Parts: sequence; structure tokens; C-alpha cells
Amino acid sequence: MNKLDLDYQNLLKDILENGTIKQTRNGSTISVFGRQIRHKMSEGFPLLTTKKMYWRGIVTELLWFLRGDTNIKFLVDNDCHIWDGDAYKNYVIKVNMQPGVSIGGFLTQEEFINKIKTDRMFAFEWGELGPVYGAQWRKWSYEAGEINKGGVDQIKNLINNLKTNPDSRRLMVNAWNVGELNQMVLPPCHYGFQVYTRELSLEERKQIFEDKGYVCDLWPFNGDWHGEYDGFGISRRAISLMWNQRSVDVGLGLPFNVASYALLLEILAKITNMVPDQLIGSLGDTHLYNNHIELVKEQIDREPFELPTLKIEKTNEFWNGFDVSMFTHLDVNDFTVENYQSHPTIKLPLSN
Repeated sequence: MNKLDLDYQNLLKDILENGTIKQTRNGSTISVFGRQIRHKMSEGFPLLTTKKMYWRGIVTELLWFLRGDTNIKFLVDNDCHIWDGDAYKNYVIKVNMQPGVSIGGFLTQEEFINKIKTDRMFAFEWGELGPVYGAQWRKWSYEAGEINKGGVDQIKNLINNLKTNPDSRRLMVNAWNVGELNQMVLPPCHYGFQVYTRELSLEERKQIFEDKGYVCDLWPFNGDWHGEYDGFGISRRAISLMWNQRSVDVGLGLPFNVASYALLLEILAKITNMVPDQLIGSLGDTHLYNNHIELVKEQIDREPFELPTLKIEKTNEFWNGFDVSMFTHLDVNDFTVENYQSHPTIKLPLSN
């Protein structure tokens, strides 16, 4: 059974039945506070089926984060436009602040995005979003205009600690850099995540062994089964991820966030030879925009399909020798979802 879609539908109902109406910086919302969404990765990849999801955009944005990039050119070049509005809004504000520029003396958003794609120097000047997620994940203490300079590489440290001290309680990545919030076009909504690992039991390793198509007639026996499984490259640990989110656009953003952090969990599992286990979202201001309400009511009534599975094209040799410089070797086409069946797209307006 696809429990994820059911939990999501119940969250929509919860907001509609128990929410508080609020007037916010970008529109009226109905919201609740302090919710959680959980998914067991063995039950399928958590890509909602009650509406068609934009898989290519999910992968592209995550790879953009992991590269440490903060310029929308990579996104635009890969036909991902979820940050277009924020970049354009920033452009309009800055152009209007320049002396001698008349009101409205700037490009339309369509012209702006086309120029980002075709004019590298324009993209360098106007495509930059400030020290958003990629900067904080890969170059904490980023300085505007100094993309390749120093800073703390939190992802590199996380991977190293997972390999050397997997029971640590400090397996965390934080994007809420209070000293740089005013330099960002948008402060982080999902502001940090924590990873947790545990040892797999012999029974769990046996199941993985069999799922890979191996057969052994000696079970049970008193020998060193853990050592035997090590010889076949069977994972010793399971890895879980919990992300924290201060502001949750449930209609449009949350399904995207769930799939994005699930993909991140899968990537970390590949790098560390662990098994993806639990995905948990800890949600703060959990809201629906007023102009989304009637549209999501349709989604509540849809019957979920079975969840798809994730296929990753890169070989074990690639992951075994992985270091963070190789994030640039990952391509959106390296990640595909198989057996994905969904209801039609529900087009919700983005509130910038």
C-alpha cells in the first residue's frame, strides 16, 4: 500500500479542518504548526502519485545544491525554473535602485530568463542568488562573488563522518547561517538536516543478499555470516535522514521536498554503502495558500497508485571511489523513476 500519498492527503485535510488563516508577505494562507511526515524507503521511492510530479526539476535542483552552486544558470540550462521568480524579483529591485533608471526600465521575466541562458556575463551578474543552500552546504561562510573560495564543506564533512564515525550524533548539515540571511534572495525554508545510521541485523543482511539474487543453502550455520556478507559487498548499516523545515508550502513545495531529500538519502547511501531506511520531515509553519485550496481538494479525492522505484545509473565503482569533486559528474539522467504511475498534473501558482 502507498502510505505516503495517504499521509499527504490526511495532512491536507488537517490543514483545511484545523488551520488558522494568516496574512503573509506573499499572500493569505491557512496554516497549522508542528507536523511530521515519515516514509520507510523500502516501501518505494516517495514520489507522490496523486498528481504528476516534476521529476527532472527535483533532480536538477538537488544536484545544483550538491555542486555548491548559487547561480540559476545551471537550473535554467537544465530546464528547471523553480527559482526564476526569486532571481527576477531580485533583479527588478536592484535595477530600480540604480540611478537614472526609469520605473519599468528592465527586462520582462521571460526576457530575463532567456538572457540568463544565452548571455554568460549577464548570468554571472544577475543570476546569482546570494549564499543560498549550495553555498551553505558546500562553502559555509561564502562571500558573494567568490564562488570558489574556502568555507566549510558540510557535505564533505558529513560523508567523512559517516564513513569513520557512523554512530555520531553530529551528522548534521545546516543552511540557516544567521550572519548571511540578509544576503540571500530567500532565507532557507528547509534549513537543516540530520542523518542517523544503525547496524543491520543478520536477518536484514540475509534479505539484501537474497534480493540481489544470491543463493546460499547453508543458512543457518555457526560461522561468521557478517564476514561472508562483507565479501559480497552487502551493506552493514542502514541510513536515515530527517530534515527540518520552518515554512512548508504543502500544496506545491512539500511533495518536491520529500522527493528531493529522499534522493539525497539515496545518494548518501550509495556513497557510504548503506541501505536507505527512514525519511522524516519535521515541519514548522505548515500551510496552504488560499489560491491552492480548491485545487488540492481535487487531489484529496484521488486514489493513490503504488509508489515507483528509483534507478541510479552510476556503477558501484563510481560510488566506491567517490569524493565531493565528483558531484559535477552526476547528471539529471543518472536518476530515473521506474513504474511511476500518477494522476494528471495539478498546476498550482508559485508564490514568490
